[in-house]
Amino acid sequence: MHRPIYHKQMTILIGEDEDYNYLLLHENFKLLFANATLIRAINGEDVVSIALSNNNIDLILMDIRMPIMNGYQATVLIKKSRPKLPIIAQTAYALGDDRGRAMLAGCDDYIAKPYEFEELFDKVHRCIERYN
Repeated sequence: MHRPIYHKQMTILIGEDEDYNYLLLHENFKLLFANATLIRAINGEDVVSIALSNNNIDLILMDIRMPIMNGYQATVLIKKSRPKLPIIAQTAYALGDDRGRAMLAGCDDYIAKPYEFEELFDKVHRCIERYN
């Protein structure tokens, strides 16, 4: 990747139940977002709880298929209280209507796994800039 490092102080909540996927995201985010604090939630209920109790979160990367509560349900609950908190939906089992369902739930963008990290970082930048 040839993208410059993003130095803004920010907090990203990653809703991801798979360890390998989270570790991959963590390593890549730390490379390109030098001053980012990353928080992990392993189910949708925890994503909601953390997002609603921590006003420092700047963005959520939301896996759609998580235990206890899925990403669609979690997004709806979060957006009721924090409508300007950007949420990017991600899923490994993309179906034809996943993007539409994510946008209807309130997500600001959507990406299907596997994806190029360049594409993900472009989406993250756009979402952060839109609300700042």
